[in-house]
Amino acid sequence: MRTISEETIKAYLNADMGKELSVYSVIDSTNNAAKLLAKNGAPHGAVVVAGRQTAGKGRLGRSFYSPDAEGIYMSVILRPQLRAEYSILMTSAVSVAAARAIELVSGVSVKIKWVNDLYWNGKKLCGILTESSLAPGGTLDYAVIGIGINVSTNSFPPELSDKATSLAAAGCGELDANRLIAEILNQFAVVYRQLATREFLEEYKARSCVLGKTVQVVRGEDVYEATAIDIDRDAHLLVATKSGEQRVLSSGEVSLKGNWM
Repeated sequence: MRTISEETIKAYLNADMGKELSVYSVIDSTNNAAKLLAKNGAPHGAVVVAGRQTAGKGRLGRSFYSPDAEGIYMSVILRPQLRAEYSILMTSAVSVAAARAIELVSGVSVKIKWVNDLYWNGKKLCGILTESSLAPGGTLDYAVIGIGINVSTNSFPPELSDKATSLAAAGCGELDANRLIAEILNQFAVVYRQLATREFLEEYKARSCVLGKTVQVVRGEDVYEATAIDIDRDAHLLVATKSGEQRVLSSGEVSLKGNWM
């Protein structure tokens, strides 16, 4: 994987996002760094990128495996005029942007597992994490969206070995990480402008690997099986339980049952 360079990333950019760019060789977490920058007034579209994370963050307090020079670890600062409950839309938009960028740069076609993961061949290739801060009145002061992509990783910790994969495992050859980082930002600039119209959600649904499938839903202590039947205009997942009850999920963990690819 080609070394990450601020100059090279910016050479591939054709959007406003990423014009303010901080590149680190090693950092604890790009989301942590981005949140600190946001608190200190960093503008909309500022980006933090790292070659390695020592404490990469995943959802629900999990960590994100971030070995040196084997993946893309980046966070984008956003200042949307949205209420907090709509942050799921931004996560969904980034999922579409990252999926498009991965296909354009690597040729690997990926699926989206609601709400925030990209999958290839039944395994996780990319994780996305949104963290935000509220302004008075309930709107978002800022949101930070972290994106982690396994690029050339060929060895994972035992607890991830049957769950995670990489672009290299998907058949991608040598990849310019700078171009992929820039393309994610280019594509996100496009879909971000569609938050109000929700236009990108049609592609989000078309890329879904859960719709029509049996899933296990975990919401705190509540665990049950259901069928994923739709994704609504606010990116909530609609499921039908075995008893036929329909539920709308705005949060929680969904895993797929059986052979789903």
